[in-house]
Amino acid sequence: MTSAAHKRKAWSVVIMSTLAFTVCFMIWMMFAVIGIPIMEQLDLNETQFGILIATPVLTGSLIRLPLGILTDKFGGRVVFFVLMLATVGPIWLMSVATEFWHFLVIGLFVGLAGGSFSVGISYCARWHEKSRQGTAMGVFGVGNVGAAVTKLVAPAIVVAYGWTMVPQVFAGVMLVTAILFWLFTYDDPAHRVPSHVTVREQLQVLKDPAVWKYCQYYSIVFGGYVALALWMTKYYVGEYGFDLTTAALLATAFSLPGGILRAVGGWMSDKWGAHRVTWWVLWVSWICLFIMSYPQTEFTVHTVTGPQIWEIRLSPELFTALLFTVGVAFAFGKASVFKYISDEFPDNIGVVSGIVGMVGGLGGFLLPIMFGAMVDLTGIRSSAFMLMYGVVWVSLIWMYTTEVRKLDYMGKKPKAAQTDTLDLE
Repeated sequence: MTSAAHKRKAWSVVIMSTLAFTVCFMIWMMFAVIGIPIMEQLDLNETQFGILIATPVLTGSLIRLPLGILTDKFGGRVVFFVLMLATVGPIWLMSVATEFWHFLVIGLFVGLAGGSFSVGISYCARWHEKSRQGTAMGVFGVGNVGAAVTKLVAPAIVVAYGWTMVPQVFAGVMLVTAILFWLFTYDDPAHRVPSHVTVREQLQVLKDPAVWKYCQYYSIVFGGYVALALWMTKYYVGEYGFDLTTAALLATAFSLPGGILRAVGGWMSDKWGAHRVTWWVLWVSWICLFIMSYPQTEFTVHTVTGPQIWEIRLSPELFTALLFTVGVAFAFGKASVFKYISDEFPDNIGVVSGIVGMVGGLGGFLLPIMFGAMVDLTGIRSSAFMLMYGVVWVSLIWMYTTEVRKLDYMGKKPKAAQTDTLDLE
């Protein structure tokens, strides 16, 4: 194959995989919008709502490791195509569900769409040389913008035709996308692991402590992204009193940059190294989440002229600006974590991306449930950001003790950040 032909096929794979992942992410985030009318229809509390919107995330997370292994074995094209076809029926069935348990069971099958990430990330990376893998994976990760597409499209469908029309439309979109993906993508047997390599041998890489560290990073930059993408529409409705359409539109201030700018994060990681990008992502997120954590407060100060009432609150404008900043940071972080993986585990991208993606997705499953439980327990909506703040703090401490501090003592750069020359402290 000539270089030009290979390049054309490589970018065709990336473009179609990105389109397919966008649609899969639209489906995965569907409950972020239709979950609100379903909550009213079924009279759910906050914890039940958290379980409802998180259910698809559970299977989409757990399936990532098996799908990563299958991708290494059989190639990304066939695995991606079969996965998309398998979700069409469950998506449509969502429109006829009437009981809470109906939505939970069907949601588990709809959630398979979320497993597409570990298929596409490995599929796209293997078509590019190492120096460009960060960019290729970043472009693929733009598919996270599907969360914003859902927030822009689904409310209009709900208002015009009712929430049951959303899964019917999305099922049709998924079917068409699967067909287009098959027509415009390619397979290269050289990208598969040798047939004599067993699953047990593939999983040996999970003994590396670095894999679990990257899982922790990804649980915040991706798991946190999924959780907030699911939660923010309802947060705007409850905290600021916006209607569904306005709340969903404002929530795109987080979902949109969190998807589109992932490609920029991939480029930055190729240029400056995964370590440096991830370090600053965590710091920016930590600061913003600290400010967002502060609940709306009213207190009385007894002065010489009498009681004075003071208020401390985030306006919708300031809150949205902070949310946008976190979305940008998470976008860069999602790309930089996978740059670590492609640099350190080039022969096991599918498996490692599968486990990291699984743990990140599990963060996206557990966090919305914990958000709802904390609101039910404390009555404070911003408790969701208090929780996120704590998770970022853990990641910062882990990175400092294993990477930044090690740099100071050893005078060396992390493996995934060989282009770094700046002392991060």
